[in-house]
Amino acid sequence: MRIKDISLENRPRERLEKQGPPVLSDAELLAIILKTGNKTENVIDMSNRLISKYGFDKLSMCSLTELQEINGIGSAKACQIIALFELNKRHSYSKTQGKPIKTAKDVFEHCSPKLSSSDREHFMILHLDTKNRVIKDEIVSVGALTGTIAHPREVFKSAIKESAHSVILVHNHPSGDPTPSDEDLKMTERLLEAGEILGIKVLDHVIIGKGAWYSIINKE
Repeated sequence: MRIKDISLENRPRERLEKQGPPVLSDAELLAIILKTGNKTENVIDMSNRLISKYGFDKLSMCSLTELQEINGIGSAKACQIIALFELNKRHSYSKTQGKPIKTAKDVFEHCSPKLSSSDREHFMILHLDTKNRVIKDEIVSVGALTGTIAHPREVFKSAIKESAHSVILVHNHPSGDPTPSDEDLKMTERLLEAGEILGIKVLDHVIIGKGAWYSIINKE
């Protein structure tokens, strides 16, 4: 069925205008963004196929090239999908700005929009002021699929530059499991010692997983 064969009042955009976004299905919302289908399926059918086969989590992690390998997705639609998820990440991230970081959960909420969907380990530093508010967050190292190495020199060079009162160490596990490895524990010990020498307190080292986190220092 072509989109033109659907009655006007039942088309996604018209339903959104008259009834509001909450009444629309995920496929209908995605259809509004993608705008058109292809020769074999209308945009609603295409959206249903994408969501049922891949899901939003997998789609959000696809690169431009990977999206274009999906049947029916060309350059324009791939860019639309990437833009959609990037806006969502930025919106989620902006909601945490200016809030004091008090718990590992706060760290997760602040960092997961940037880290949770990556297929590489990223080591991030949160530079905090005296009230535990984030002055700046900075990725100091990007590793391979299974690990990353953060040298104390890179970690504390940026902290000194930003005049941070304290720091929180953060890195992601692309596997989705935030359980720390032996290397994670050893690295934390080295960075804690370096922080003591420099007079910059390391408040925590939080590992970001898939919808989960682990605090190495607080063990939670």
